[in-house]
Amino acid sequence: MSMINKVPASAGAEWLLGGFALLRRAPAALGMLAVLWGLASTLLMVLASTTGVTVLLYAAQFLLILAGPLFFGAMIWAAREVDQGRPALPAHLLQPIRDGHGLALLLTLLPQLIACFALGLLLLVMIGPDQLKHLGDVWMQMQAVAAEGGQPDPSLVKDLPAGRLLLWLLLVAATFVGIKWMTFIAAPQILFSGTDAFTAMRNSLRACVHNWTAMLVFYLLAGIAIFAITFGSMLLLVILQLVAGPVIAALLWQLVLLAVLTPVLAGAMYTAWRQMMTPAGSTALTATPATTHIEA
Repeated sequence: MSMINKVPASAGAEWLLGGFALLRRAPAALGMLAVLWGLASTLLMVLASTTGVTVLLYAAQFLLILAGPLFFGAMIWAAREVDQGRPALPAHLLQPIRDGHGLALLLTLLPQLIACFALGLLLLVMIGPDQLKHLGDVWMQMQAVAAEGGQPDPSLVKDLPAGRLLLWLLLVAATFVGIKWMTFIAAPQILFSGTDAFTAMRNSLRACVHNWTAMLVFYLLAGIAIFAITFGSMLLLVILQLVAGPVIAALLWQLVLLAVLTPVLAGAMYTAWRQMMTPAGSTALTATPATTHIEA
């Protein structure tokens, strides 16, 4: 059984710095893994859309959703390889499947599926089918007005149950946080400790609740970093549009963002797991790893 460590609030910043430090140690190798995933996903969606069969398009989207935990698990595996002085290789994209952890990683999607169904049912119960239909009609009218460049009429929403909708949105936000905490460090436990999916998610939730201040700092700084990187890379998008056209430029820009943000987040989760969880049999608590500090 793993032991949960208490870390200071500043650990949230160290996790993010750890992700950037790992990316700096192997930018090409880690970035290439993310690019390969992005290209494979784009190719799958293009092939599905060219068939003109809606069912195939939905099937491709569902397949990518299922493959998401496997890909991110592979990125966390590659982050550990880099942390331990070994190269990150394209073959690591299949490492979770080769090690038999694929099903456990897929099970981490279960809370999201259950939450989506439960929240949808709750919305139906809270506002009723008639109001739900009215809400859909209002949304479509507002979208149509916005597409034409007009201003939506405030009278469209005056009959909506605003209080119940606000309460439902608060429940959605709380559920979203709970699910994110359940899966935050679940993948490293499954990959490196052999923990089953449900135990890993329970441990992850307990660890995040126990260290909620560090989680708050991490999400705040990660949000700022993602915004800064995305906004800063807009200049690259403008240059690419002049050189390659809007479609190719958008694809290349998304691949660049994927090559930067995905390894950073995977490395941050790996670093957080090292700090917050002490595997069974360990003789010492996991201290701040060397990869959590970026040297000048």
